Amino acid sequence: MPLEYTTITQVSGPLIVVEQVREVHFDELVEVETGTGEIRRGRVLEASEGKALVQLFEGTRGLDVTSSKVRFLGRVLEIPVSPDILGRIFDGAGNPIDGGPRIIPEKRLDISGSPINPFARAYPSEFIQTGISAIDCMNPLVRGQKLPIFSGAGLPHAQIAAQIARQATVLSSTEPFAVVFGAMGITFEEADYFISDFRRTGALDRAVLFINLANDPVIERIATPRMALTVAEYLAFERDMHVLVILTDMTNYAEALREVSAARKEVPGRRGYPGYMYTDLASMYERAGRIRGKKGSITQIPILTMPEDDKTHPIPDLTGYITEGQIILSRDLHKKGIYPPINVSISLSRLKDKGIGKGKTREDHADVLNQLSDAYDRGKEARELAVVLGEAALTETDKAFLKFADEFEAKFVKQGPNENRPIEYTLDLGWKLMTLLPRSELKRVSQKNMEKYMPGVAKFEKASD
Repeated sequence: MPLEYTTITQVSGPLIVVEQVREVHFDELVEVETGTGEIRRGRVLEASEGKALVQLFEGTRGLDVTSSKVRFLGRVLEIPVSPDILGRIFDGAGNPIDGGPRIIPEKRLDISGSPINPFARAYPSEFIQTGISAIDCMNPLVRGQKLPIFSGAGLPHAQIAAQIARQATVLSSTEPFAVVFGAMGITFEEADYFISDFRRTGALDRAVLFINLANDPVIERIATPRMALTVAEYLAFERDMHVLVILTDMTNYAEALREVSAARKEVPGRRGYPGYMYTDLASMYERAGRIRGKKGSITQIPILTMPEDDKTHPIPDLTGYITEGQIILSRDLHKKGIYPPINVSISLSRLKDKGIGKGKTREDHADVLNQLSDAYDRGKEARELAVVLGEAALTETDKAFLKFADEFEAKFVKQGPNENRPIEYTLDLGWKLMTLLPRSELKRVSQKNMEKYMPGVAKFEKASD
């Protein structure tokens, strides 16, 4: 039976200080029983010289320090896991909120996880098809990669997240595929959208959802992504599944981290965020990957909204250093009614070359990617020139690139929120768009691939012979 303490001496935000404690350890789980019999949970942030700083998940509102009892449970925060966890919905503390029973655990796992030994990591090399052309062709997602989506307030990142969650699949593998979805600080409407969409499309059968609402405790928000990643590690490395982890919104997570840091009176870093935010984010992002000798893998898509659309803000800035690229959403494309509004020019997947080509997607993938990217950039330059000088001042070649840029946005980038495009369709569409350009300008594709895949070219070449 754990000892009970009635020595709470200080309350600050979600934190309490308990004095005259013995044998208390960092990250130890804590129960606080209020005078009314209510049980609140927490964990130890610091323990030294007979004092313990405790973080309460349910907050300290209405807490009477004179009548409350504190119990240190001698274990860390854990989550029960079993194969039955698929298809379930939990709150940010790991409690079921779908009306189903509690999980009968096969085991209980520490939500902090354990880092992957760098020597044991296998290099990401298998293509994951999301069904979204602007990602699959231009910024391919590779199994074991961490590829964040940088969004802005009011942009449709929630719809994109839901679409990726229900459409994503590993083409070159027969192992089962699962999605772990962690939502932090979202509104009730957003939560209802995600849950309804997963149920409507049947994606819930292969998914696990953790939902932390905006009015839920801040401390719970810090635990939510770690709960999700712990379940992902169980499914990937003990159940041999390919797991896609989608975390939204990492900005809400970082705000919670800043709030707790301020309550602890820590010296702030950039824009008031704690100086250890880089390390904290890395401790979660680096839980993605593959392990040699294991069939399963964890692929991560963190989603964050950039404050004031500023990609130099500390949250996207630090995220960009840790992860292997970023998908950036464009407000200008969104205003044009283009969904998904992905800016392919400044988006980047650093592992794209590892997951494409013959035997993975198609032999012409790299050619299509490079040519479309180059042509689109030239088309946007022509568009800017037309604004200054007028379209009449453009050369015929410039006009061709301008038309290409418009068609690329309208037909390639733009697609329906329920449209799942196979990679072959996406590549064929890219070749079709290239027919808008003069043949002499197609300098990024090989003659062999052009004759094989570009509409009308093979027939033209035979006629010329």
